[in-house]
Amino acid sequence: MTQDDSTDDRAAVLAVLHELTQAWARHDADAFGRQFTEDAVYTTFVGLQYRGRQAIAESHRALWARYLRGTRIADEVLDVRFPTPGTAVVLSRGDTTKGDRPRRTLRKVQTYALVRGTDGRWLIAAFHNTQRKPLLERLTARVAPP
Repeated sequence: MTQDDSTDDRAAVLAVLHELTQAWARHDADAFGRQFTEDAVYTTFVGLQYRGRQAIAESHRALWARYLRGTRIADEVLDVRFPTPGTAVVLSRGDTTKGDRPRRTLRKVQTYALVRGTDGRWLIAAFHNTQRKPLLERLTARVAPP
Protein backbone atom coordinates (compact mmCIF):
# COMPACT_ATOMS: atom_id res chain seq x y z
CA MET A 1 0.00 0.00 0.00
CA THR A 2 1.45 3.38 -0.98
CA GLN A 3 1.30 6.46 1.24
CA ASP A 4 -1.32 7.97 -1.11
CA ASP A 5 -3.47 4.83 -0.84
CA SER A 6 -3.18 4.95 2.94
CA THR A 7 -4.17 8.63 3.03
CA ASP A 8 -7.10 8.02 0.68
CA ASP A 9 -8.25 4.98 2.68
CA ARG A 10 -8.00 6.88 5.95
CA ALA A 11 -10.09 9.71 4.52
CA ALA A 12 -12.66 7.22 3.18
CA VAL A 13 -12.90 5.41 6.54
CA LEU A 14 -13.31 8.72 8.40
CA ALA A 15 -16.00 9.73 5.89
CA VAL A 16 -18.00 6.62 6.84
CA LEU A 17 -17.83 7.60 10.52
CA HIS A 18 -18.77 11.18 9.67
CA GLU A 19 -21.81 9.99 7.73
CA LEU A 20 -22.73 7.75 10.65
CA THR A 21 -22.76 10.73 13.04
CA GLN A 22 -24.69 12.83 10.54
CA ALA A 23 -27.29 10.09 10.05
CA TRP A 24 -27.66 9.88 13.85
CA ALA A 25 -28.14 13.67 14.07
CA ARG A 26 -30.93 13.43 11.47
CA HIS A 27 -32.29 10.26 13.12
CA ASP A 28 -32.18 8.69 9.67
CA ALA A 29 -32.17 4.96 10.38
CA ASP A 30 -31.82 4.00 6.72
CA ALA A 31 -28.75 6.21 6.18
CA PHE A 32 -27.33 4.97 9.49
CA GLY A 33 -27.80 1.35 8.43
CA ARG A 34 -26.19 1.96 5.01
CA GLN A 35 -22.84 2.51 6.76
CA PHE A 36 -22.79 -1.19 7.78
CA THR A 37 -22.24 -4.40 5.85
CA GLU A 38 -25.26 -6.64 5.29
CA ASP A 39 -23.96 -9.04 7.97
CA ALA A 40 -22.51 -6.49 10.42
CA VAL A 41 -22.55 -7.02 14.19
CA TYR A 42 -23.33 -4.04 16.44
CA THR A 43 -22.66 -4.51 20.17
CA THR A 44 -24.04 -1.92 22.60
CA PHE A 45 -22.36 -0.94 25.86
CA VAL A 46 -24.83 -3.12 27.78
CA GLY A 47 -23.85 -6.14 25.67
CA LEU A 48 -26.92 -6.30 23.41
CA GLN A 49 -26.05 -7.37 19.88
CA TYR A 50 -27.79 -6.49 16.64
CA ARG A 51 -26.90 -8.63 13.66
CA GLY A 52 -27.25 -7.34 10.14
CA ARG A 53 -27.76 -3.96 8.51
CA GLN A 54 -31.54 -4.16 8.73
CA ALA A 55 -31.59 -5.02 12.45
CA ILE A 56 -29.14 -2.19 13.16
CA ALA A 57 -31.30 0.30 11.26
CA GLU A 58 -34.56 -0.87 12.86
CA SER A 59 -33.13 -0.88 16.39
CA HIS A 60 -32.00 2.71 15.97
CA ARG A 61 -35.31 3.74 14.43
CA ALA A 62 -37.01 2.45 17.61
CA LEU A 63 -34.43 4.04 19.93
CA TRP A 64 -34.74 7.45 18.27
CA ALA A 65 -38.51 7.29 18.51
CA ARG A 66 -38.32 6.96 22.27
CA TYR A 67 -35.23 6.73 24.47
CA LEU A 68 -32.71 8.53 22.28
CA ARG A 69 -35.05 11.13 20.78
CA GLY A 70 -33.25 14.41 20.19
CA THR A 71 -29.76 13.00 20.73
CA ARG A 72 -26.57 13.38 18.73
CA ILE A 73 -23.37 11.42 18.96
CA ALA A 74 -19.90 12.72 19.59
CA ASP A 75 -17.08 10.63 18.19
CA GLU A 76 -13.39 11.41 18.74
CA VAL A 77 -11.17 9.16 16.67
CA LEU A 78 -8.07 8.04 18.57
CA ASP A 79 -6.50 5.62 16.09
CA VAL A 80 -7.00 4.29 12.55
CA ARG A 81 -5.04 1.20 11.49
CA PHE A 82 -5.03 -0.97 8.38
CA PRO A 83 -3.91 -4.44 9.54
CA THR A 84 -4.33 -5.88 6.04
CA PRO A 85 -5.34 -4.38 2.71
CA GLY A 86 -9.08 -3.82 2.67
CA THR A 87 -9.53 -3.85 6.46
CA ALA A 88 -9.45 -1.02 8.96
CA VAL A 89 -9.70 -0.88 12.74
CA VAL A 90 -10.76 2.39 14.34
CA LEU A 91 -10.60 3.16 18.04
CA SER A 92 -12.58 6.14 19.28
CA ARG A 93 -14.19 7.74 22.29
CA GLY A 94 -17.80 8.71 22.00
CA ASP A 95 -21.04 9.54 23.72
CA THR A 96 -24.60 10.63 23.14
CA THR A 97 -25.58 14.23 23.81
CA LYS A 98 -28.79 16.23 23.79
CA GLY A 99 -28.94 19.65 22.25
CA ASP A 100 -25.87 21.53 21.11
CA ARG A 101 -23.89 21.36 24.35
CA PRO A 102 -20.97 18.92 23.98
CA ARG A 103 -19.90 16.63 26.83
CA ARG A 104 -16.65 17.44 28.55
CA THR A 105 -15.74 13.78 28.89
CA LEU A 106 -16.73 11.16 26.36
CA ARG A 107 -17.89 8.19 28.44
CA LYS A 108 -17.60 5.37 25.93
CA VAL A 109 -14.79 3.61 24.07
CA GLN A 110 -15.72 2.33 20.64
CA THR A 111 -14.06 -0.08 18.29
CA TYR A 112 -15.01 -0.27 14.62
CA ALA A 113 -13.87 -2.91 12.14
CA LEU A 114 -14.37 -1.79 8.55
CA VAL A 115 -13.93 -3.60 5.27
CA ARG A 116 -13.54 -2.29 1.74
CA GLY A 117 -16.04 -3.90 -0.60
CA THR A 118 -15.42 -4.94 -4.18
CA ASP A 119 -16.92 -1.60 -5.23
CA GLY A 120 -14.19 0.19 -3.23
CA ARG A 121 -16.62 1.52 -0.61
CA TRP A 122 -15.71 1.13 3.06
CA LEU A 123 -18.41 -0.24 5.41
CA ILE A 124 -18.55 -1.11 9.10
CA ALA A 125 -18.48 -4.89 9.62
CA ALA A 126 -18.39 -4.78 13.42
CA PHE A 127 -18.89 -2.18 16.12
CA HIS A 128 -18.37 -2.56 19.86
CA ASN A 129 -19.25 0.10 22.42
CA THR A 130 -17.89 -0.04 25.98
CA GLN A 131 -18.90 2.19 28.87
CA ARG A 132 -15.84 3.82 30.43
CA LYS A 133 -15.25 3.53 34.17
CA PRO A 134 -12.82 6.39 34.95
CA LEU A 135 -12.13 5.32 38.55
CA LEU A 136 -11.35 1.76 37.47
CA GLU A 137 -9.23 3.11 34.60
CA ARG A 138 -7.09 5.10 37.06
CA LEU A 139 -6.77 2.19 39.52
CA THR A 140 -5.84 -0.25 36.79
CA ALA A 141 -3.27 2.16 35.36
CA ARG A 142 -1.49 2.14 38.74
CA VAL A 143 -0.98 -1.62 38.78
CA ALA A 144 -0.90 -2.51 35.09
CA PRO A 145 2.34 -2.46 33.12
CA PRO A 146 2.90 0.76 31.16
